[in-house]
Amino acid sequence: MTTTPLVALQNPKDISVDEIEAELRQIWHSQDSGKSAPVVTRAATFSMVVYEPEEFQQLLAALGFYDGPIDGIHGPQTKEAVREAQTVYKLRVTGRVGPLTLQRLRDEYKALPAERKSITNEDRRGFTLSDAIAAHNPCRVITLSPVLGEDTGVTAQVSAYCPVQKSSGSNLVCSEYITLRGTKAALERVGNLVTSLMTADLPKFAWWKATPNPEQPLFEQLLSTCNCVIVDSSYFSDAESELLKMQALIEKGTYIADLNWHRLSPWQELTAAAFDPPERRANLLEIDNISIDYEKGNASQALMFLGWFASRLEWEPSNFVEEGGDYDIKKVYFTGANGTQIEAELAAIPTADWGEVTGDLTGLRLTSSNESADCCTILCSETTGCMRMEAGGSAQSCRIEQVTALSDQKAEFILGQQLQRWGQDALYEESLAMTTQILKLMQ
Repeated sequence: MTTTPLVALQNPKDISVDEIEAELRQIWHSQDSGKSAPVVTRAATFSMVVYEPEEFQQLLAALGFYDGPIDGIHGPQTKEAVREAQTVYKLRVTGRVGPLTLQRLRDEYKALPAERKSITNEDRRGFTLSDAIAAHNPCRVITLSPVLGEDTGVTAQVSAYCPVQKSSGSNLVCSEYITLRGTKAALERVGNLVTSLMTADLPKFAWWKATPNPEQPLFEQLLSTCNCVIVDSSYFSDAESELLKMQALIEKGTYIADLNWHRLSPWQELTAAAFDPPERRANLLEIDNISIDYEKGNASQALMFLGWFASRLEWEPSNFVEEGGDYDIKKVYFTGANGTQIEAELAAIPTADWGEVTGDLTGLRLTSSNESADCCTILCSETTGCMRMEAGGSAQSCRIEQVTALSDQKAEFILGQQLQRWGQDALYEESLAMTTQILKLMQ
């Protein structure tokens, strides 16, 4: 993604938490000089709290594997540090932090002497939200950055940046950034301050870049304050239980937006397009077998896609069998609208080429036991190809297509797009409700 030039109205400045609003007022007062200066638009569209733990970068730093900044960018330096740690601790080397790797890092950090638990890496969390968001949405961003080590209270920094847009002439569209740092316990103590910093009379969002915990007081406080809570289920350490929590929150009236859901749109669109021809659409009800492959490590996308497809065809979950094996095979059985018995298979595929997102879909096959039905469809990702799905065998002639992923799968980019047309997603909620029915069978 092309980087937009930035104008800094003020670089990050350390202040006390009591001086935040006064310091921000001073920034904007200094711009109102009456001189022939660019027109500056202050945060006027929404406030967003970003909970950005980046725990594993801190753990890698404390354990001596990583000397880069704590910035949430999982680039080559971070991936190499993860690989090195996995090699040393004799874990599967993926360059990605899954539940086993994270737990081992936590255990190793806990065993360190107190003097080695302090982290000196530059902390860059906060201050800059993705250009895709800030360039078109002057906003106030409050970043909560939990730190490891001794609880010494909460520190604050403020800044303001304006992405320069060629089409806007001399106008500067600016965002305010407030960053609060402290241990998890310290940040819990300033929950009231966090909510008071959100601009009144503007939409309020909370972007929780971690596994959501409705029992955590800070998360609970944001739930009651914000219009929408944004999550990314690719972060979930236990997809099955966390998706159930999301459904429970929706049932209580919380507006949840899952960025990972939007990564499924190319798969959904191609699946729907495969049945656009009238002769194929008539055979939709003949489908009685669906196989979904996904990258091992997180089943959220696979489960949500199955929930979407089953809800569209009004299937009712009836049984579940866990076969396990190298692909951790799970089979879910449904009863179709016409009484048809349907089998759905979920397979976690170990892949050598790990992508940006944990748990991306890699393949989909729809077939029917009725050999005269024209419904066989195979979709596969460009990176993995269709070989495994085609090897499944079918007496039918199959429609085969490759799925091109979103041009940028990063959460920040997807969030930027969604903020342009934000609204409650009924399709997501209906699909998640079906996913929840499936998950309850698995318990």
